[in-house]
Amino acid sequence: MEIKVNFLDKLRLEAKFDDFTVIADQPIRYKGDGSAPGPFDYFLASSALCAAYFVKLYCSTRNIPTENIRLSQNNIVDPENRYQQIFKIQVELPADISAKDREGILRSIDRCTVKKVVQAGPEFIIEEVENLDADAQALLTLNPSAEAATYIPGKDLPLEQTIANMSGVLANLGIKIEIASWRNIIPNVWSLHIRDAHSPMCFTNGKGATKESALASALGEYIERLSNNHFYAGSFWGEDIANAEFVHYPNERWFKPGPDGALPTEILDEYCLPIYNPDGELLGTHLYDTNSGNVERGICSLPFVRQSDGELVYFPSNLIENLFVSNGMSAGNTLAEAQVQCLSEIFERAVKREILEGEIALPDVPQDVLAKYPGIVAGIQGLEEQGFPVLVKDASLGGKYPLMCVTLMNPRTGGVFASFGAHPSFEVALERSLTELLQGRSFEGLNDLPAPTFESHAVTEPNNFVEHFVDSSGVVSWRFFSAKADYPFVEWDFSGHGENSNAEEAAALFGILEDLGKESYVAVYDQLGATACRILVPGYSEIYPIEDLVWDNTNKALSFREDILNLHRLDDEQLGALLARLDDGEQEDYTDIATLIGIEFDENTAWGQLTVLELKLLIHLALKQFEDALDLTGAFLQYNDNTLERGLFYQALKTVLEACLDREVDLEDYVVNFRRMFGDARMDAVLGALDGSVRFYGLTPTSMKLEGLDRHQRLIDSYKKLHVARGKAAIR
Repeated sequence: MEIKVNFLDKLRLEAKFDDFTVIADQPIRYKGDGSAPGPFDYFLASSALCAAYFVKLYCSTRNIPTENIRLSQNNIVDPENRYQQIFKIQVELPADISAKDREGILRSIDRCTVKKVVQAGPEFIIEEVENLDADAQALLTLNPSAEAATYIPGKDLPLEQTIANMSGVLANLGIKIEIASWRNIIPNVWSLHIRDAHSPMCFTNGKGATKESALASALGEYIERLSNNHFYAGSFWGEDIANAEFVHYPNERWFKPGPDGALPTEILDEYCLPIYNPDGELLGTHLYDTNSGNVERGICSLPFVRQSDGELVYFPSNLIENLFVSNGMSAGNTLAEAQVQCLSEIFERAVKREILEGEIALPDVPQDVLAKYPGIVAGIQGLEEQGFPVLVKDASLGGKYPLMCVTLMNPRTGGVFASFGAHPSFEVALERSLTELLQGRSFEGLNDLPAPTFESHAVTEPNNFVEHFVDSSGVVSWRFFSAKADYPFVEWDFSGHGENSNAEEAAALFGILEDLGKESYVAVYDQLGATACRILVPGYSEIYPIEDLVWDNTNKALSFREDILNLHRLDDEQLGALLARLDDGEQEDYTDIATLIGIEFDENTAWGQLTVLELKLLIHLALKQFEDALDLTGAFLQYNDNTLERGLFYQALKTVLEACLDREVDLEDYVVNFRRMFGDARMDAVLGALDGSVRFYGLTPTSMKLEGLDRHQRLIDSYKKLHVARGKAAIR
C-alpha cells in the first residue's frame, strides 16, 4: 500500500492512502498540540485492532456474539532497551463460550497480520528519489534469481522472464504495482492480490501452484485488463479524453446512427445482427459510448478480425462493455499464448453454464488418473484434512471440451463451490480448477457458500450465472452431485507439442468453435509494450443477457450524469426534470449513484453512499415537496445501510417533517428539545434543508470537470498513462 505524507502546521502530519486520511500529532510535552495520536500510538493501536478483527471474524463465522467479549493490549517496555518491548494481549470471554471456541479465539489472535509482520522483522529501505510520482519502480516483493528458468505448460518463456517483462511494461507506463496480499493455505495453491498504488481501484488476482506462477498470473491479468480498458469500463473519462483525437484506441471509428436512430450499416455483420437485434428493437442510440458520453461523435466502434475470412468487423465499444465484461481477454508472451488463454476462458464459462443450467452430472476422475498429479493430490488432501470433502470431475462432456471441475463441500454450513478450469492440457485445467477454488479465499471465506438446491429455476435464473462468473459463488443443483454421470470419463488431451505448441492449441480451440458453428472475432492490442488480445464469440461468450443492450445499458448514465454532477447549479425546473427522469427511467431506488453515472466517488463520503432513493429525497427537499420527502425518509430509514451519522440526520429530518406537516403542532415549541436530542449542528442542517439555506446536505459541489473527486481523478490519471502510450505508438 502506498502511503503519501503531507507536512501540515507545527508537528502535525497527514497520511493519505486509498480513500482515507489520517492525521498525526505529538503530545504537548514533545512540543506538539496533542490534537491527534502520534505515529507510534497508531502503530500500537494497529496490533490491538488487528487482533480484535480476527476475534470478530472467528465469532462471526460461528454465530458467537461479541457484545460481552473484551480485549486489551499493553506494551511492556524493557527499561534497558526501549526498542525491546512485549505486547501483551488479553481477552475476557463470557462463561457460556465453550472450551473449544475459547481455544479457537486465542488461536485466531495468533493470526494477526500486524503481529506476524513485527515478529518476522520487516526490512526498511530508505532512499531519495527525484520525483515520487515519476518513480515507477514496481513494488513487487518477489525477485527471482536471474539464472533461474522455470518453464510451465502454457508459457512460451520461463516464469522469471515473464515476470520481469511484465513488470517492466508496467514500470515503463509509470504504474506502481504493489502486492496487497498473499495466500497459501494448502500445499501447491498460491494466490495474491496486486493493485496500482496510486489508483487501487485497478487490481487483479493471480493464482498458481507456486509463488512465481501466481505472480505471473496476476501480472498477466493486470496487463490484459489495461490493454482492454477493463479497469475503466462504465466510468466517465472526463471531457478532455471525450474530445481527444481518439477515446479508446487510435484505430477506433465513430459512426452516426441512421434515420430514427437506426443502426449504422458500418457496424457488426450479417452473422452478428440477428444475434444482437433479433426483434429489431436495438437502435444506434442504444450504443453510444458510456466512457466519453460524446453522442455528437456517434457510436465509438472497435475493429475485430473475423476468423473465417480475415475481414474487419466493427463492434461498438458499448456492446462489448455491456455483454462480454472481462470474458475472452488475455495477455501473453506471444499472441498464440494469449489466444489459448482467451479461448480457454471462453470455453470454461460457456461449458460451465451449460453444465450448471442443464443440471448435468459429471463423471469422477478415477484415482489412478488423479495419482499422476501428486502436487494436485497434495492440495486436495490439504482441503480434506480441514474438513472439506472434495470432488474431482471431468467437465469435458465426453472429451468434447478442455474442461475440469473441482467441487468443494462445506459440511459446517451445507454450502458448495463448483470451481471450473480450462486449458488444452488436462493437468493445467485440473490445476486451474483447484487454484481458482481458493483464489483470495481463507477457510473462513468458505463459510459463505450457498447451499445446493433441487429447485431448477434457482440454477437457471440469469443472475445466477453472473454470480458464477464474478466469483463462482452461484447456486449449484443437487442433481450435479448424482453418482450416475451423464457422460463417461475421458482422459482427454488437446495440448500441442514442441516449439509451436501454443499455436497448435489455439488452432485446435478455434476448430472447436468452428465445429459448433460459431464465428469468432479477434482484436490484438500491443501498443503498451506487451501482447494482449480480445476474442468475441457472439451468441456464445457473452456474460450478460443480450436484451441488456436495450433495457439495462450502462449508457443510461448519459441521461443523468451531467445534471447530477451539476446538482448544486440546477434551478427548480431542472431539478423537477431530473426527478421525473429518475422516476420514469425505472431506476431501482437502491441503485448507487456511483454506478448509475460511472463516477468513482470516495465511498466514505455522502456521494459514495448516495442511492437513487436518497437523491430523490434531497431533490424533493430542495423543491420544498415535504410530503414526498417524508415518505422517502421513512423508506430510507427502514432499508438503507448508510452511516450512523447520515442515519441520525434523516431521523432528525423525519421528526421535523412530521412536526411541520401536522397542523396541530407548532415546530417552535419543540426545537429546544430537538436540539438536545439531535445536537445543534445536525438540527441546523435539518432546519436549513427545510428553509432552503442548506441544499443537498453532505454532497459537496462538483461538476463535469470532476473537481474534488480525488478517487475518480486517480482512476483517470491511470487511464491517461495508457492513452499517452497509445498515441505515441500510433505515431510510430
